[in-house]
Amino acid sequence: MPFRPKAAIYAAFSVAVSAGLATALYAMTVSPVVIDLQTSGQRMSQVVTIENKYAKPVILEVLTQEAEYTDDGVRGTGKATDDLLVFPPQAQIAPGGTQAVRIQYVGDPDLVKSRHYFVTVAQLPVKIPEGESALQLLYNFQIVTGVSMAGKRSKLSISKAETYVGGDGKPRVLLILNNESDTYGYLSNGSLRIVQKDDTGKEVFKKTMTGDQISQEIGFGLVGAGQIRKMQTGIILPTSGGSVEAYFTPSTR
Repeated sequence: MPFRPKAAIYAAFSVAVSAGLATALYAMTVSPVVIDLQTSGQRMSQVVTIENKYAKPVILEVLTQEAEYTDDGVRGTGKATDDLLVFPPQAQIAPGGTQAVRIQYVGDPDLVKSRHYFVTVAQLPVKIPEGESALQLLYNFQIVTGVSMAGKRSKLSISKAETYVGGDGKPRVLLILNNESDTYGYLSNGSLRIVQKDDTGKEVFKKTMTGDQISQEIGFGLVGAGQIRKMQTGIILPTSGGSVEAYFTPSTR
C-alpha cells in the first residue's frame, strides 16, 4: 500500500483532459492523454510519458477503471479493470526527470464492440518530516484509453443539427451524432460543414472545419460503438431561427 502520512493535510484535484495534447498543471505533464489501442498486433500497447518539473520528487501510482459513453464524451465508472496492464504501476520521479509508463491491453481478444477505459496517473503524498505539517496539492491526470478491433472502422454520421441557447444567451449548434459501427469513432477524424438558412431559405451562415480545427474548437467528438450522441458545440450562429444543416466527411486515412 502507498504511504499516506496521517499528520499531513491533503487537497486532491482531478485534472480534466481534452484534445489529445499534453496536460500541464503547474509543474507536471502527461503526454499523450488520449490513446487508441487494439486487441491484437503492435497497437496493443502504447507508452505515456510523465515529466516532473517540480523542484522536489513526486510519487505516482497508475490506476485503471472502466468507462462509459455519455453526451459529454466518456466518463469513468469507478469500477476497476484488469483489461489493461500498466508498468510500472508506481514510480518516483526525480526533479526534472521523466517516467515512461506502458499501457497494454490484455483483455478479451475477441471483443464484439470496442471499449473505453480511464487510466489515472495519481500523485501520492510524500512523507512529511516529524513535527511538521504542510498542505500537499495532489493532482490526478486521466488518460482516455480506447480499445478497438484491428481492421475495424467507425461509421460516423450526423443525423441532425439543431440550435440551442448557450449560457450567454447566444444561439449555438447542437449535433446529433450516430455511429452505426461496432467500433468507436471521432468527429475530428474528418471534416465538418455547417450551414444555416433563414426562414426564406437564404444562407446566413457557413463554416467548414478540418479535423484539426474540430479538435481545437469542439473537441475530439468521441462517439462509442452503436452510440447516438447529442453534442453541444461552441459554434455561435447569427440567429436562432431558420434551419441548420451539418455534413460530416470521414477521413480516408
